[in-house]
Order: sequence, then C-alpha cells, then structure tokens
Amino acid sequence: MNNPWYKFFKFVLIGPFLRVWNRPTYVGGEKVPEQGAAIMASNHLAVMDSFYFPLVVPRQMTFLAKKEYFTSPGLVGRIQKFFFANTGQVPIDRKSGDAAQDALDAGIAVLERGDLLGMYPEGTRSADGRLYRGKTGLARVALRTGVPVYPVAMKGTGEVNPIGSWFPRPRKVGVEIGDPLDPADYRDRGDEYANARALTDDLMAALQKLSGQTYVDAYSADVKASLAAGDGYPEGTEPGGRLERPLA
Repeated sequence: MNNPWYKFFKFVLIGPFLRVWNRPTYVGGEKVPEQGAAIMASNHLAVMDSFYFPLVVPRQMTFLAKKEYFTSPGLVGRIQKFFFANTGQVPIDRKSGDAAQDALDAGIAVLERGDLLGMYPEGTRSADGRLYRGKTGLARVALRTGVPVYPVAMKGTGEVNPIGSWFPRPRKVGVEIGDPLDPADYRDRGDEYANARALTDDLMAALQKLSGQTYVDAYSADVKASLAAGDGYPEGTEPGGRLERPLA
C-alpha cells in the first residue's frame, strides 16, 4: 500500500509534532519484515496507540478500526473520520451480528495484499492500564493466512492520552517489538478454537513480558461495561483480585 495521505500525516502534519512532543522510543524495529504480510499485535492503552505505532514503523500499516471512529459527532469526530478514512484504515462494526466474521474477512484481505496489519487482541482499550485476556480473532486470522504475529508493547500512551482526552500530554512514549510467533506451531493443539486460544494466550504472555503490565484473566470489554453501568469491577477483576496475574 502506498497512500499519499498516510505519508502526509506521518511526515508533515502530525508526525513531526508527535516526535518532538512525546519523543517516542523504538526498540526491536529491526524485527519488522521489510516486505510481506505480518500481523502487529499490540496492547491497547489509548486511542493514540494507532498514531504512535505507525509513526515509528517505516512501513505503512493498516488497522481494523471500530466504526465509531468514522461516525462520532462533533469536531473531534470529524477529525477522527478524516484521519482514519484517508489513511486506509478499515472500519469494523463491533456490534453487528457478523462482527467477528467481518473482522476476520477484513484482516485476511489486508494480509493478502502483502501489507502490515495492526490488531489489538484485547479488542478494546484497557479500562485501567492493565492487560486483559485476548480474544481469539487475531489468532484465527493468523492461522488462516499463516503470517507471523509480532507482539508490540505500547508504553506510556495511557498517561499521554487518557480516556476522554483528545490532545496528548507532553510525556514520553515507547514502542517495543518482540519476537514473532509462528502460527504453524499452533495447528495441533486440538480443534480450531483450541489452536487459536493457545496462540492467543502465548501472545498475551509475550505482551505482558514486553510491557510489564499486570495481566487480568477476563475480557476488557466486560469489565468496561460493568464499570460504565455503575456496577463496579466484576468479581475477581478488581485491582489485586483473584483474576490478576502479576508479571512473573
């Protein structure tokens, strides 16, 4: 993919400012393939993860972005729509009955072009900076296509761009790339779900090691929904709860 708007945002309009304002560090960049398809699987602390990660990776990336980034009202919504629509990002309706299959098909299409696909295995931003259980959609895409999966740790972005903010705070952020996981190593763990679950769990372990986050064996979307409803943390997911798995 060679999108002129992508280059304009990265090298002219947004990228130079973010490089000075947040001074992103980049570790492990030599591991990213110079050509060919791959999945870049990141923890998700902030909306601007999708800004900082592409900023440091030389190749153009495509993310599967939630549809709300293209339909949000107001000035910020219009800016988001313009940015995501003009940089080749793919909208996904996470509330539709076919959301999982739509995301699978969209991810496969990106990889079949030989591009880099950015995905967030948690499925949504962390509610509190911890790392949550990964969903298996990313792994299913990897198993279908056979492309390598690179764990990517975003660091400090939650403090720079906390939930509800739209302008980044002047603090440093970091991006670290880990060693790739080969989906061929996960084709004999049982049925399709067992294979995908094993790959996902190993990916989350790699992300925890890279990021240093505390892991919670629950889905972030469920925790966020409970908090938004005023019901507090689901039992065991509260900080220090029984579902936490500190970094070994």
